[in-house]
Amino acid sequence: MNVALRRTAVLLGVFLLAFLVVAGFRKLPGMGGLSNLLNFGAKDRESNYVPERYTLSSKPALSLGEVEYLAALDEEFARLTAAVVPSVVSLQTEGVKRNFMQDWLGRVWVDEGYPVRGIGSGVVVSREGHVVTNEHVTNGKSRITVTMHDGKTYPAVVIGEDRALDIAVIRIKANREFKPLKFGDSNRVRQGQQALAIGNPFGLGETVTRGIISAKERTISDRQRDLFQTDAAINPGNSGGPLVNILGEIIGINVAIYSPDTEDEGFVGIGFSIPSNDVREVFEQILAKGRATRGWLGVRCYDWNPLIREKVGWYENGGVYIQDVVPDSPAESSGLLADDVVVRYNGKIVESRVQFFAQIQRTPVAREVDITVWRKGEEVTLKATVIDAEDAETLTQASGPVERTISDQAVIRDIGITVQGLTLLQRTRGARGVLISGIHPEGQAASRGLRVGDLILEINNVRVNQPADFYDKLIASATEQQTSLTVQRGRQVYRVRPFARVRLPEQEE
Repeated sequence: MNVALRRTAVLLGVFLLAFLVVAGFRKLPGMGGLSNLLNFGAKDRESNYVPERYTLSSKPALSLGEVEYLAALDEEFARLTAAVVPSVVSLQTEGVKRNFMQDWLGRVWVDEGYPVRGIGSGVVVSREGHVVTNEHVTNGKSRITVTMHDGKTYPAVVIGEDRALDIAVIRIKANREFKPLKFGDSNRVRQGQQALAIGNPFGLGETVTRGIISAKERTISDRQRDLFQTDAAINPGNSGGPLVNILGEIIGINVAIYSPDTEDEGFVGIGFSIPSNDVREVFEQILAKGRATRGWLGVRCYDWNPLIREKVGWYENGGVYIQDVVPDSPAESSGLLADDVVVRYNGKIVESRVQFFAQIQRTPVAREVDITVWRKGEEVTLKATVIDAEDAETLTQASGPVERTISDQAVIRDIGITVQGLTLLQRTRGARGVLISGIHPEGQAASRGLRVGDLILEINNVRVNQPADFYDKLIASATEQQTSLTVQRGRQVYRVRPFARVRLPEQEE
């Protein structure tokens, strides 16, 4: 028998054996055939399954009588929430982000830009549909859509913005009456009191979180001072939403959170809100004039360093050193002099330059204030009348550049940057900041790759718009700490590696 026939015979034998085995299994009693055998008796188990017995509890762990206070508290928080959420709105914004370009001749032009979208929150504060939110939510946006509690949407128009406080006022364009929330008195807010934060986190929609006022008078930047700190959860998208007390009054507008992870910001129990009294003041100014008004005296100040302390003989905590007084300003009229140390402003102790300027800016225009200074070992109290900061622009321009001290010049040389202001044409075309006009080859700026023609937008995250402002901030920071710059080159905005602290010879230990 050849090989092919043997293989055929073997295959036939295998198939025959398999057939006999299958047929045998089908005949076996209780086996239910091969399919049941391959299912390992699953159907058999199902047919023989005895349902489990269970008894659920019909009573709560405690009765309402045993938690009467908590039950009432729970009901009151639900009632409070129901009362305030109809006045809280979600914002969807659209705009065009434009970058400006600059050639080697210094000519600036704006590109076509690209569309940007954003989200935020707001709160209705008038029956006419005025909404308070954050300036960073509305800034540069050409279209704003408001979504109400009931899901209805309306367009809105910006009435005015205040970048200093980060507050904007918009008005809903609708022929109807709205339910506003009342401004509370933030001066009466106490640490430890309950608070609700309401907003639109991550665009998820209306959300309510509860916490307490963790602290007051928190400072997170030169612009944002005297804020409330709360542990009520605030996340991206909550910006502009209200912080309310147990009466449903607005005690703050949520503005920022602290997050150690700058790449993936999320709530870690520290949120910040702008006190309602500050918000209401700016709201009323915007509705009256279309803008916020800021007080101005006309002084240039420094925080302390060893050189200045030795110069004036002031070694106490607090106080602000007056470096210069603008000619024809309220400060000059009051008798303030260079080298004075301001120790009290309207009776309140002055602790720092930033706090001093914040006090001036928040003083109502045309109000007379008392300024107590330390001058050559004696305290002198002067009176000054605050004017509108916008009216002061002509004075500051006429006063000319500030004459820098030798130590100031040493700081500027070490950093190695010379700047100039932007022209009116450049500003109208969208440019902002100050323009680098010179780089010292041996300065820190050169080692960081900065170039002539770059635009400096911020120092330590604080915007700069004038050369004098840039130099003041640079000198004040560089002698005390590392200093970072935000720079724009073409379309790219980036953060420069921080400059090392500048140690003057007199500061060396």
